[in-house]
Amino acid sequence: MVDNSDSEVCIVSTTPAVDELDARILEVLADDPRSTVVAIAERTRLSRNTVQARLNKFERSGVLRSFEHRIEPAALGYPLTAFIFATVTQRKLAAIAEALTEVPEVVEVHGLAGVTDLLIHVVAREADDLYRVAGRILAIHGVEKTTTALVMRQLVDYRLTGLLQQRAAAGPR
Repeated sequence: MVDNSDSEVCIVSTTPAVDELDARILEVLADDPRSTVVAIAERTRLSRNTVQARLNKFERSGVLRSFEHRIEPAALGYPLTAFIFATVTQRKLAAIAEALTEVPEVVEVHGLAGVTDLLIHVVAREADDLYRVAGRILAIHGVEKTTTALVMRQLVDYRLTGLLQQRAAAGPR
């Protein structure tokens, strides 16, 4: 949520803060997402009940996202990855987001502040397919303009381990 009541922009988060014990548990999960509660308790030297209670809290509060495995789109026949920057009519944002969920090649969408409104992560089979996907997005009512950037290669994989290690080592705030 962005509050523009003053000249400053203030970002408000609804996700609870992670303390050092939480970070130790999450670090084990990041290292081995299939870890059992008992294994996490052993590695963190916390009680099984403490680990289970915190895992339940993470799930309820949204700290832990889906446990689905990250599947390589190329294995499904989608070797091209691109990001589409979209400028949209703001009052139509909810309908646009809903329409984007109907495009199977849309992997994720982020709302942005700045010169563009949406960052749309897409996959495609080949260049003509990417052209089709981009055209389908541009055809959504309320999408005013798009710019497509083709990913040549991924240089750094999604990661949070460094942040978890930093938080676990920091101690109480």
